Amino acid sequence: MTEIFDPRSLASTLHRLRQSGRQEATSTFALPADLHQAMEAQNFLAAADDISNNAWKVTVSPEGQAVTGPLHPYAEAVSGADIPWYPGLKFETEIAVRLGKDLPIRAGKPYSRAEVVEAISSVYLGAELLVSAIRESGGVSFLLFVADRLGNSGYVLGPQIDRSLVDTAPGTSLKVIHAGRTIYDGPAQHPKGDVLTWLVDYANDGLRPEASLKTGALVTTGTLSGAIELTEPGEIDILLGDVRLNFSVSKA
Repeated sequence: MTEIFDPRSLASTLHRLRQSGRQEATSTFALPADLHQAMEAQNFLAAADDISNNAWKVTVSPEGQAVTGPLHPYAEAVSGADIPWYPGLKFETEIAVRLGKDLPIRAGKPYSRAEVVEAISSVYLGAELLVSAIRESGGVSFLLFVADRLGNSGYVLGPQIDRSLVDTAPGTSLKVIHAGRTIYDGPAQHPKGDVLTWLVDYANDGLRPEASLKTGALVTTGTLSGAIELTEPGEIDILLGDVRLNFSVSKA
């Protein structure tokens, strides 16, 4: 599209679509020209959604640029989590980490994986829910997908797990049951093999905000089960090794 890009207007449109559970094609949007514009729109969308938690997802663009987005709505399973269900909602089993110390932007020597691990205070089993206001998600314009909070539509933080699972989660037995039907049963598999790859990439991104990756931040690290569509509302039961996470998705 040729119209002038307005990050506030894009955020308003995305917010309206999300509130009504609707999607529109990429061709109907004015597209961000670069990551800066995409993040401007994402920040306006986060403000419209009134997001105040310090919980984030991290991934990389097709070009290998580390990107992040806030997790919302955010719930903790111990308090009886219930996330809204919409048609097209997808589910991912994930590992989340909480930082016990800052990882400030550092010029020169990049952070090693060991340094990132040393900054982690606790590790959790979690579940991300995804549905984008963009019909093609990030398939046509990844920058537009960044503006749409990378498709995040909810996150459930489960029980704390052993820190060693940041190393051993891939290959660990994983079973997921939704509405009484098994939707995943096999070894946990991360797209990069290592659950911390994208977090290390983001830690070493000199363009990230100064306020990012501070003590207390929760970062989810990518799917262990692929993205599985939830065709109906219902209870979800996840068993990773001997650790269980249970919550529900219900019609909004």
